[in-house]
Amino acid sequence: MRPATACAACHGSRLRSIYSVTGIPVHSVLLMETVEEARALPRGDLELAFCEDCGFIQNIRYDPTPQNYSPRCEETQHYSRTFDRWARALAQDLIDRHGLRGKKILEIGCGKGDFLVLLCELGDNEGIGLDPAYRPDRTRSPAASRIQFINDFYDERYTHLKADVIVCRHTLEHIGPVRAFVDTVRRTAGDREDTLIFFEVPAVERVLEEGAFWDVYYEHASYFSLGSLARLFRASGYEVTWLSKAYDDQYLLIEARPAAGPTSPRFPDEDDLDFLARAVDHFASAGPAQIERWRNEVAEARARGEKVALWGSGSKAVAFLTTTGCGDAVGAVVDVNPYRHGWHLPATGHRIMSPAELRDFQPDLVIAMNRIYLEEIGADLRAMGLSPRLVAL
Repeated sequence: MRPATACAACHGSRLRSIYSVTGIPVHSVLLMETVEEARALPRGDLELAFCEDCGFIQNIRYDPTPQNYSPRCEETQHYSRTFDRWARALAQDLIDRHGLRGKKILEIGCGKGDFLVLLCELGDNEGIGLDPAYRPDRTRSPAASRIQFINDFYDERYTHLKADVIVCRHTLEHIGPVRAFVDTVRRTAGDREDTLIFFEVPAVERVLEEGAFWDVYYEHASYFSLGSLARLFRASGYEVTWLSKAYDDQYLLIEARPAAGPTSPRFPDEDDLDFLARAVDHFASAGPAQIERWRNEVAEARARGEKVALWGSGSKAVAFLTTTGCGDAVGAVVDVNPYRHGWHLPATGHRIMSPAELRDFQPDLVIAMNRIYLEEIGADLRAMGLSPRLVAL
């Protein structure tokens, strides 16, 4: 498709291309039944562009048409002990700081409903969750009777849904027209200025600074810094009340309330345009350098006759393998999520193993797809009697 020429966040025209990858899978977490199906998954092109007016970064070649968000998407990370502790602590923090007890909570892009269930369990709340990937068989909770799940995308058809809290975690980055989406959420909130809006998205600052190409993939159409995220919400008629980084600075958290119109910056982190311009310039060299580094790391391990495994079969693994092109040198891809076991990775077709299967594989090198899980992965490897070299992206 022809690349977009306007910023999806501020509608400005000062877009600067900063990174491109061609022929990458349009899905990263859609489970594939066979190697053949995995390799036949539609491909698309990615070209990141930086808006010099508002700092937003987007894939200007993003086209959602070939995508198939459905119950075959397996996005949940709650089977990781590290992630589950984080999610529980986040839910409890929101409940305690805002007195979310006996409230109605709407979650847009709820996935399998894990976080919404936590909010309803811990705060005795009621919930409504929307997501085309939701699976009813996955909700086993005493709070289930207080939650309505809708297997659908959120759009204008659901602006009638009213709630005390609107939550949206790791969904906005999958949206191309982000301004239109956030405007729609504003219409859902209506004139209830006490409605709490809570969004969580990946942090682009770390991606740019570390050259983290593995966090750039087709499913993510939009990339935010604290400043660009706040600017988007303020332009759409919200008062931003809280901004923060979390989870080893990998995630951005924003809280907002509906306002009568655009609002003005009040947090130091919103003043980041100069930083972003420098970070974008740095990524232009850091990204390709990281690709070459990891391509060499895997090639050298293979040359030594070592067995290489990836720990983590989500989007980072797909981006890592397809961008470096080192799939043939990786003999195993494992994941703690039992719903992934036996399925195949998009594009490369790697069969996703359970951690226990590593006993037979006997890896020499295990590459963790996220450094925050190193301690957990190391403990699991030791419990299986394995002692490979363990490194992280």
